[in-house]
Amino acid sequence: MNKANREEFFRRLWEDNPEPKGELNYTNPYTLLVAVALSAQATDIGVNKATEKLFQIVSTPQDMLDLGEAGLKEHIKTIGLYNSKAKNVIKAAQMLVDNHDGIVPNDQAALEKLPGVGRKTANVVRNIAWAVPTIAVDTHIFRVGNRTGLAKGKTPLEVEKKLIKAVPKTYMLHAHHWLILHGRYICKARKPECGQCKVYDLCAYKAKTI
Repeated sequence: MNKANREEFFRRLWEDNPEPKGELNYTNPYTLLVAVALSAQATDIGVNKATEKLFQIVSTPQDMLDLGEAGLKEHIKTIGLYNSKAKNVIKAAQMLVDNHDGIVPNDQAALEKLPGVGRKTANVVRNIAWAVPTIAVDTHIFRVGNRTGLAKGKTPLEVEKKLIKAVPKTYMLHAHHWLILHGRYICKARKPECGQCKVYDLCAYKAKTI
């Protein structure tokens, strides 16, 4: 996709939704971190249901440690892989208390050292919590990047690097939200809603249907 089309691509997404928001519920950077970590291989809706009561009693890493792994499991047992996720959340809470005074650091490397927190989760947290212009490549963004021709790559990291270069700076802050929402509701995996697409004419997808 050439520069002019990339500019128009994001201009239209901005025009349609000037202030896009993530769909996970949270109360502060710590609960955001937990929610994003729990959302791996799970839906945002499912995570929100599981954390509704959890975040009424947990708002800090110390709160999580006080709840304990068994207590956490009771809240998140409806989420896939909840056993391993609970272990990681507790270990991460302990690291945050021990190494960061119980505060979630706005630091990519430090976040990625936390159990259960990879590059994608760290990018999401920094973007939403501190308005850092990061790109978190999930399955939706990976698909949209490749399908549209916006940023083709064989790995999430390759797509991320290409998107950082491709996205106009004006739109960088909200780019990952626009792309996730576009992939989730319009550019779906099995049956893309091309007839509802705001950027249909800019897209390189050869199997377009209206």
